Amino acid sequence: MAGNVTSLFRSGAHSPSMAALAREGGDGTGPVDFCIPCNPYFPTPAMMETMAARLKDIITFYPSSADTITAELCNLLQLPPQAVAMGNGSTELITWIDHLLVRESLAIPVPTFGRWTDQPMETGKRVDMFPLQESNGFALDLAQYADFIRTRGTRVAVICNPNNPDGGFVPKRALVQFMDAMADLDLIVIDESFLEFADAEQEPSVVQEAMMRPNVIVLRSLGKNFGLHGIRFGYMVANPSLAGKVRSMLPKWNLNAFAEYVVFMLREHGAEYAQSLLQVRKDRLEMASQLSVLPGLTVYPSQGNFLFVRLPVGAEGTVVRDRMLTEHRILVRECGDKIGSSSRFLRLVVRPEVDVRRLVSAMEQVLYGTRRGAAVPELGTGTSYSSGTAAVDRLVSETNGAGIPLAQAVGAGPVPSLTPAPGPGLAAAPAAGLGMPMAGQSGGVGMPQPMMAPVPAAPAAAQMQMPMQPPMAPQPMMAPVPAPAPAPPMQMPQMPQMPAPAPAPVPAPMPTGPTPPGVPARGGLTAAQVRGATAPPPAPGLTPAPATGWPNAQSWPNAAGMGQAG
Repeated sequence: MAGNVTSLFRSGAHSPSMAALAREGGDGTGPVDFCIPCNPYFPTPAMMETMAARLKDIITFYPSSADTITAELCNLLQLPPQAVAMGNGSTELITWIDHLLVRESLAIPVPTFGRWTDQPMETGKRVDMFPLQESNGFALDLAQYADFIRTRGTRVAVICNPNNPDGGFVPKRALVQFMDAMADLDLIVIDESFLEFADAEQEPSVVQEAMMRPNVIVLRSLGKNFGLHGIRFGYMVANPSLAGKVRSMLPKWNLNAFAEYVVFMLREHGAEYAQSLLQVRKDRLEMASQLSVLPGLTVYPSQGNFLFVRLPVGAEGTVVRDRMLTEHRILVRECGDKIGSSSRFLRLVVRPEVDVRRLVSAMEQVLYGTRRGAAVPELGTGTSYSSGTAAVDRLVSETNGAGIPLAQAVGAGPVPSLTPAPGPGLAAAPAAGLGMPMAGQSGGVGMPQPMMAPVPAAPAAAQMQMPMQPPMAPQPMMAPVPAPAPAPPMQMPQMPQMPAPAPAPVPAPMPTGPTPPGVPARGGLTAAQVRGATAPPPAPGLTPAPATGWPNAQSWPNAAGMGQAG
């Protein structure tokens, strides 16, 4: 049974569904879920009982049209219906945004939600991936991101705020500055799927600003906020022209009857919903505190309803995940299949304290062998990226990412670049569709190569990072000459003059400019560690805002970030 359960994780980039895990579990019940990021406190038990009592009617009859359900949601959130399009989950909206509004290229910081990288690649777009640096806590530097977009000539920019899987947050003022600076792009998408869980600002959403701009879309999730992933509903907000273009392509009944029932019952439960968000934020602080005491475990700051953690040296994420599930019936999200991450990272969803105590106890046993033997071994090879979509996997493995077969791309030399020359401190963009050069290749051709497993920290004198040097052309080697006999020196045969061997590389000073795109981290080494580069401090005006407390539990926290009487 354990083998059947763990095999479910090897079929794609996303975790298996809870239904699949329950079927393989033998008793029909699923594990304690630290993987799927939804609200554990909403709907309330009373709301669940009400829906259960209406189950027969809900699943028997057609729902109202999407326009009717959207109008009710907009009435609740104080948004104009003509600026909103509701989808069968945010993924449906991402798909239509790609088909209708992304013409040639899209930029996205990585690691991030996989559909933002996979969806455009499936339709032949170039995806320019901006690597977030582990050395900088995976924080997004908007000034560097803007330079990256200009250098690549990218036409669409995406920012997830907070970002998934690390929970990184960008203040509202900085986002508005970014939107103004990038006003000439075809499109800017701000994905606020997890913003309801943030408490760094009282009104962090840019929904109102998006409606006033011709090229900005804000994406919102309802399933995550309301703890109802299975219903599949989300919405986007934009100016009426953009929203109407997407809305016109959606089926009349793309929203199901469960979605309708939940939307229409929300008005009576605004206070419970706001209280659930308060509790998640408090649980996030407590959970981070408990995890931080585990030796060698790094917990990154998060504004989402999840925490991004780096496992201790010597631990491999897939082994940790499988043992947590089979030995402790706890499901965690191992992030080795996310571009820009590695198998040394886990995303752990915020849950109530009783579940967190069980999680910490299980991780102690799995990581340090307190009751079940030796600590988790670290594999010597990394896991190649898999998108879970055959078309994307074939694009990555058999072509240079732009549809050109590898043999052709290598034999024909570098693909001519269509982007402008790089600015100071920025690397030239490869032509590959991935937008990131692969290890041991030039121009972004090939698959990411696994990195060697990290070794324990050396003494301070030995901890200098080795700088990455540009690939050197192979130097001709002289044929070996037998050692001369103890006699007058032999005359060496006349050889063509050869270039002097290159001197041993001298460690270069640590670069201070933006880190060029690189290989997704493998074996616990991030791009920053491999290249020995760190990002400079954020530009003035783009620093995170201090926490300002939580919204009033008596008001309905709507999409525009404004309090509305409940």
